[in-house]
Amino acid sequence: MKEFIKVLKRFVPPYKKFMTLNVMFNFLSAILNLFSFMLIIPILNILFKTDDKVYEYIDWSFHFSGFESIKELFSVAKNNFFWFIRDYIDTYGGSSTLIMLGVFLVVMTFLKVLTMYLAFYSMIPIRTGVVRDIRNQINRKITQLSLGFFSEERKGDIIARISGDVNEIETSIMSSLDMLFKNPILIFIYLIGMIAISWELTIFVLLLLPVAGYLMGQVGKKLKRKSFEGQEQWGVLMSQVEETLSGLRIIKAFNAEKKIQKRFEESNDKFRRITNRVYRRQQMAHPMSEFLGTATIAIVLWYGGTLILGNHSSIDAATFIYYLVIFYSIINPAKDLSKAAYAIQKGLASMQRVDKILMAESTINDPAIPEKIALRNKIAYTNVWFKYQSDWVLKDVNLEIRKGQTIALVGQSGSGKSTMVDLLPRFYDIDKGSITIDGTDIRNARLYDLRSLMGNVNQEAILFNDTFFNNIAFGVENTTQEQVEEAARIANAHEFIIQTEDGYHTNIGDRGGKLSGGQRQRISIARAILKNPPVLILDEATSALDTESERLVQDALEKLMQNRTTIVIAHRLSTIRNADVICVMHEGQIVEKGRHDELVALDGYYKKLCDMQSF
Repeated sequence: MKEFIKVLKRFVPPYKKFMTLNVMFNFLSAILNLFSFMLIIPILNILFKTDDKVYEYIDWSFHFSGFESIKELFSVAKNNFFWFIRDYIDTYGGSSTLIMLGVFLVVMTFLKVLTMYLAFYSMIPIRTGVVRDIRNQINRKITQLSLGFFSEERKGDIIARISGDVNEIETSIMSSLDMLFKNPILIFIYLIGMIAISWELTIFVLLLLPVAGYLMGQVGKKLKRKSFEGQEQWGVLMSQVEETLSGLRIIKAFNAEKKIQKRFEESNDKFRRITNRVYRRQQMAHPMSEFLGTATIAIVLWYGGTLILGNHSSIDAATFIYYLVIFYSIINPAKDLSKAAYAIQKGLASMQRVDKILMAESTINDPAIPEKIALRNKIAYTNVWFKYQSDWVLKDVNLEIRKGQTIALVGQSGSGKSTMVDLLPRFYDIDKGSITIDGTDIRNARLYDLRSLMGNVNQEAILFNDTFFNNIAFGVENTTQEQVEEAARIANAHEFIIQTEDGYHTNIGDRGGKLSGGQRQRISIARAILKNPPVLILDEATSALDTESERLVQDALEKLMQNRTTIVIAHRLSTIRNADVICVMHEGQIVEKGRHDELVALDGYYKKLCDMQSF
């Protein structure tokens, strides 16, 4: 329960107004329910003529002082109510009195169900709002966390948390909120009524209830454990689906369909077995509470009947029936409370998985007192060391990049080229050394300011399921049609864009799936042109293209690189031949540095790479 209260404290405060209304309407509903049940006593007395007592009207004026005054108030209210009924019977007859009581019962029931509906009505904004807030927080956290976090997590599992786990929180915790706000109020009001009728019987009942609560609590703990396992396995399933969709071409090329199917079916069957155990335990809640409730009623019936038959009770038979009706009415809220407790245990297991994202600490953050940053002179890597886990990827790297220079990084796969350019916009933070722009350490600048200096064109053009216009204008505010078109012309993209059905407002499909590789890359270049950054990072931007597409993209890149500081990673000689400085990387170090002709003359690593055409 402590965990549940913590979840409420985190997410419910913005909805205090609705929560207050819900509690108020639930309170009114419980009071009205109690008074509508009270009509059972006079109706039974009239029907069976069991009450021969003469009632006199008692004046309401007396002083309140503690519990005795409350008992006196109940006693006076009961007396005056029965006096009124007896007087009404004497005046209008028993039949008319029954009609009057029936009308009163209908009115009270209408008011009760109206307040009950208003309680449900006020709960809906809390339930939907909290789930929306959780999804927003997850999405916000995903965009804020560093890339290092996601290298440790499976994408499919993260998708499972924002979909399956949040849905489980909604169906388990949020749907239980109404029961948790309503049922304790009902139980409290009914208990007060039961104490007012017979405190001896009520104490006897209260001794029985903790035993039932303990038995249900033990099952609930096991349910939470199994629910957590189930949600973990759901994450595994989603990861496999994501991998299958991403690697469908390879799966088919290697005739691995049956292998993938078997892997998924085994995981799916494991998920089914865990889910079976969870649902079986969950379904135990209702039968168990039904059995324990009936057993408790039977014991109370025996005990109360013994008191009445032995003439030791302060209540008559009709009042005892009223007591039993109230007690039976407590059983339903208690059962709902037990169901809610089971559901909450299941939901808390999902909340733990969601919190793995929400509570994750980002290792890349803005400094407390940020410094201004701008490129007027140079970028400097000084004694830079970096590792992802245990092995050093970069070792004591020193590099100076003057403003306006084109620097090319070449080397075999795994030599540290991509890591070099990932460190500049702080996708990862270095372990030792420093990277500075005009003497300002990049860790001392705001991330927004640092990344505003840079534009990226990657080997795989990262596009979104949106229009040409929105993909080119991505990340640039207040962009006009003319600016977007100008960027597309420079990137050699305008011609093929205007040939599409809706021109710049044509949707390009998931990840630009409706376009060729060269077209996707030119859209990516147009995006970088529109941003107009001082520093350009080209990560193997033409390596996956055919000759014709490469020519168009290379032409667009040359236009983009004019009067700009550029860092190029390339596998093709044609891409980096004209670079101002070529840095040859080998096992995390810069082993050679210079222009193309100078490096060829050295007859070292670079010459071998040129001979193999393998950058």
